[in-house]
Amino acid sequence: MVCFRTQDVREFIKFSETLFENESSHDMPAPDFAFELLRNYLLIGAALFVVGMIGFLARRNLIVMFLSAEMMLQGVALTLVGFGRYHGNWTGQVFTIVILTVAACEASIALGLILILFNRRSSLDVTLWQEIREPGQPAFSKSLEESEAEIAEPVEGPESYPHLIPAGHEPPHPNSPWIERRD
Repeated sequence: MVCFRTQDVREFIKFSETLFENESSHDMPAPDFAFELLRNYLLIGAALFVVGMIGFLARRNLIVMFLSAEMMLQGVALTLVGFGRYHGNWTGQVFTIVILTVAACEASIALGLILILFNRRSSLDVTLWQEIREPGQPAFSKSLEESEAEIAEPVEGPESYPHLIPAGHEPPHPNSPWIERRD
């Protein structure tokens, strides 16, 4: 049988507490962030993700699909921030910054594609773009109502984009702006 003095045991406990003090803070949640708060973060994050997924799968408009994908990313970001706060570290916030950076890049590319696709077909309906499909993939089957719908005809002529007045040129101002706005 091994016997230890009480003084030796106390010194070992103090030493082990100081040695593992920093590591124990990562295992336990932050004292002011309880599990109930984490549950609220997770519920709201899951709700954002589910609403975004439903919007992405149910809608055919490219802009609505793009916004739904962004909503799913925000739901994941909120979940990561909640977990990071619960565990008392910065990992969730760092991943959220990475997600926001990727979302900004994705937004610029997606909006450019949406603009090009709209100028070619004058519609943002996804079902009009069946020929972009990968070879060997089955085509989307239309319902009876969709098959009877008319496709918008492309307008001939140069593509028109919104444009701003060149710098240095002042736009024309009405002589009496308040009277013209009332009419």
